[in-house]
Amino acid sequence: MRELKSVEEKILDRALYLMGKSGTTNVPIRAIAKEAEVNVSAINYYFRSKNEMLQQVKEFYITNTKGVHSILDDEAYTEEERLILFANEIMEYTLRYPGLAVILKEAVSLKDQDELSKSIFEVTQIIHHKMERILARIINEEKECILYSRLIFMSSIIYPIENSELSSIDSNILSTKEQRINYIKHIIKVLKNTSLKDC
Repeated sequence: MRELKSVEEKILDRALYLMGKSGTTNVPIRAIAKEAEVNVSAINYYFRSKNEMLQQVKEFYITNTKGVHSILDDEAYTEEERLILFANEIMEYTLRYPGLAVILKEAVSLKDQDELSKSIFEVTQIIHHKMERILARIINEEKECILYSRLIFMSSIIYPIENSELSSIDSNILSTKEQRINYIKHIIKVLKNTSLKDC
């Protein structure tokens, strides 16, 4: 995950966080300034308009997503290790930036009108296809059936974090890397044991 190194990135970080909490990209500048512990003038200094700040948030998202994507190509690890590390990064990213789903939903609806939204959509599709191919090999599942397993895998990763208050899951269960990796390994084990041969 890309580390924040400046006030500008701190503002983007907090903007993405607030988007997730509010469920919309339409977050007031004053709320972002308060969350980032900066003056509104600092936001105006780094971003000429709210629209430009939103564009920067999308670029920030793309940069981080490409970093997560690179894990799937890292041949220093086995395919199963890559999938586990990838899933952990997705979980960590979702914990840190609850705005993930908001940005993705908006990108899907605007992909034909906005280049950055199109880029978000495309990089997400690339990740899903690559992850799907790796998952299919790990659980030894036919191409026709893997869509279901990918859906189960991704839902298992995202749901407990995005819905912890609804699902009566102790938020501490997935709060550390070690706990998340144990959880991800369990998901893979379940998928291996219940791989759909006839779908």
